[in-house]
Amino acid sequence: MNREWSELNKKMQVLLKKRDSFEEGVDTMIELRDSLMATMEDLKTDLARVDLDAMPFINADGYHSKNIAYSIWHIMRIEDIVAHTLIADDEQIFFAKDYQKRTGSPIITTGNELVKEEISGFTSRLDIDELYSYASDVKSSTEKIIKGLSYDDLKMKIPNGRKERLISLNVVSTDESAEWLIDYWCGKDIRGLIQMPFSRHWIMHIEASLRIKNKIRP
Repeated sequence: MNREWSELNKKMQVLLKKRDSFEEGVDTMIELRDSLMATMEDLKTDLARVDLDAMPFINADGYHSKNIAYSIWHIMRIEDIVAHTLIADDEQIFFAKDYQKRTGSPIITTGNELVKEEISGFTSRLDIDELYSYASDVKSSTEKIIKGLSYDDLKMKIPNGRKERLISLNVVSTDESAEWLIDYWCGKDIRGLIQMPFSRHWIMHIEASLRIKNKIRP
């Protein structure tokens, strides 16, 4: 793991555990996410459009078996779903700002159900500028939600009603490669969700994206 990101992630986790350092923990989370977003934006600047769909490790195990455009989609759909449907109990940015039409996406899910060539077939249809616009909107909206939480809110579990609403939206595929996500998210408290979909999940996929970049543009 990138040393800077690893250290910020560890610092964030420690700070979020204590009431008197909670706000600093949120600030550290945002600092981490700002650094990760800058790297994500560099990928768009440094690579050609076709590179974002490239899958040089297609037969490997791990996040690097996907492609860069998929990783951005996947990170942000998961965050949008968790932040808005499960935590804030409001409308996802994807629907509120009509990002299915804007990105040209044939799916509304997290993409977990896609494999190998299905991934590149999917991402080749995406409007990358709109995908990045979606990423920016989701990032800022999530951080606004987190800043509005109190320390005590971090212990909150996801209510059953929100889980049922999530299922009804059909934004998580019923394929076995995806459906486990619902129980996974709903089994965590808010602190746990901050520590995975909103931080560590970003790190893992962006590091995988850098591995792809280094393979195709050494």
